[in-house]
This record gives sequence, structure tokens and C-alpha cells, in this order.
Amino acid sequence: LIAIAQTFPWIFYPTPSNRWLNNRLLTLQNWFINRFTQQLLLPLNVGGHKWALMLTSLMIFLLSINILGLLPYTFTPTTQLSLNLGLAVPFWLATVIIGLRNQPNAALAHLLPEGTPILLIPILIIIETITLFIRPLALGVRLTANLTAGHLLIQLISTAVVVLTPMMTT
Repeated sequence: LIAIAQTFPWIFYPTPSNRWLNNRLLTLQNWFINRFTQQLLLPLNVGGHKWALMLTSLMIFLLSINILGLLPYTFTPTTQLSLNLGLAVPFWLATVIIGLRNQPNAALAHLLPEGTPILLIPILIIIETITLFIRPLALGVRLTANLTAGHLLIQLISTAVVVLTPMMTT
């Protein structure tokens, strides 16, 4: 399934053509990628547009893995904590490092709420730092649990439909 999921997204990427007019598949591919990129870049400033290719590729990869996971007798890799954390931790670390590099004062200001008493400052900085490092783990566990629950629900409903449909016709 992983081999199929890694080759499946290539049908979404347009192939270059020398023709003035493209065929329907190429037009649909271009429309899909353009619309997705527009929606992705809508809330971002111009500096964030350099992430478009990576985020679009990641989204198509995750979409294809989850759609292929709905096939009968297949396994969905995104229901495993290792895949979710393997994707989440590098992106989280990149955002933290880029935030510290580009706006160090704003990034460090999140570690200490405004108006904190002087005696609580060291304790709150330690607590907020621990919270910052635990965040990707907590979000990865929640994502894995939600994906597992969703796939189980779809499986149970589809099994119930397959089993109960012959009983209703008799």
C-alpha cells in the first residue's frame, strides 16, 4: 500500500506539454493544483509562499494514503503514531526554529504571559517550555486517535450496510 501511495500522487502532477491546448486530464490537474495552492496561500504573506510546493506535496501524499486506506483489506499508515509523529515533529521544529530566527522577541514572549509576578517567572518559563516541547506529541496522539476512530467508524458502517442490505430485500 505504501508503494502505491507513493506513486499514486504522480497522477495529480501535470506533465509538461508542447501543445497550446491541453487535454482534459491536464486541465483538471492544473485546475486542482492551482485551486489548492490558492487556498493554501490565502492566509499567508508573500514570505510564506515558498512553502507552497512542500505543503501541496504533503497534502496530496496524505490525501492519497487516506483514500487508499479505505480500500478493503488495506492498512492506513496514518493511523500509526510513528508516521504522524514522523511528519509532525520536523514541521513543528521548523516552525519553532524559523520563528526564533525571524522574530526572536515574539517567539520568546510566548514563554511568559504578560503581567506575571516576579517570583513566578522562572517556574512559568519552565512550564511553558515543557508545554512547547510536548505539543507535537499531544497533537500527534490526538490525530492518530481521531483517524483511527474515523476509519473504524467507516469500516463498521460499511460492514453493517453489506450485512444488512440482503436482509432488507428478503
